[in-house]
Amino acid sequence: MITDLITILFNIVTPVLACAAIGYGWSRAGQPFDKAMVGKLVMFIGVPCLVFYALISVEFAPQEFGQMAAASLASSVIFLGAGWGVLKLLGLSVRTYLNPIAFGNTGNMGLPLAFLAFGDHGLALGVAYFVVNVILLVTIGIAVASNRYNPREVLRQPFIYTVAAALFFMLSGYDVPDVLRETTKMLGNFTIPLMLITLGVSLAELKLVSLPRSILIAVLRLGLGVAVGFGLAAAFGMTGAPRGVLVLMCAMPVAVITYLMAETHVGDGRHVAGAVIVSTLASFVMLPPLLWVLIN
Repeated sequence: MITDLITILFNIVTPVLACAAIGYGWSRAGQPFDKAMVGKLVMFIGVPCLVFYALISVEFAPQEFGQMAAASLASSVIFLGAGWGVLKLLGLSVRTYLNPIAFGNTGNMGLPLAFLAFGDHGLALGVAYFVVNVILLVTIGIAVASNRYNPREVLRQPFIYTVAAALFFMLSGYDVPDVLRETTKMLGNFTIPLMLITLGVSLAELKLVSLPRSILIAVLRLGLGVAVGFGLAAAFGMTGAPRGVLVLMCAMPVAVITYLMAETHVGDGRHVAGAVIVSTLASFVMLPPLLWVLIN
């Protein structure tokens, strides 16, 4: 087991840590990094191309996509419901803390880990989870933080259209033109390392405030995530890569974007920043044994 854990650490977790560390070191060294520009490149070009290529390049039954999407929806409903109940019980702000409990870092960390642990098939499964998760984040998540609901936010997410295009090719039987396949492959390849470098830059800019509360939110995010992941995998009858990807995506640390949402809509992102830092550091300790269980 020890040998397997070391192998997992070096082959799967270390590449993630290395890319994040590059971003962290770059920021701490005072080097310029335009997060707004990089974020737009990733969200409007990189992720759509990554999503499209991941779906069309793997033997991937539409039913498998639907099952993972349904599991993603179910997990988010459970996270939102359980998080709301715990926060009300503890007397903590729902607007500030519900999103950090409900939404993990399925993009910057989840997709890279799904790919590194389970290959192209894992990435495609991760995309199915990620798509539903982000739709809920930009609708329900923003509504929670701002007290305003705008379903049109979904239409502003470009990956929605690339998912539709990929499903068209998957269901119709038409061959994807080589120029489209190779272009999306090339543009998608830069996305995962850039997402992780951006994560490192973001972590370098956050400050830890109120350690006990940060630990509480981190424990709720990670603990609830692992429990819900295994529970839903059993409920949906998932084994192998689908089970592994579902548990991984559910168990991701607090999404960095929830800090930005709390800062923008509530005016109090400091405590969420602490939860992002603590949960991310804790996840790097948790991931090797968790991956060992999922892979073996």
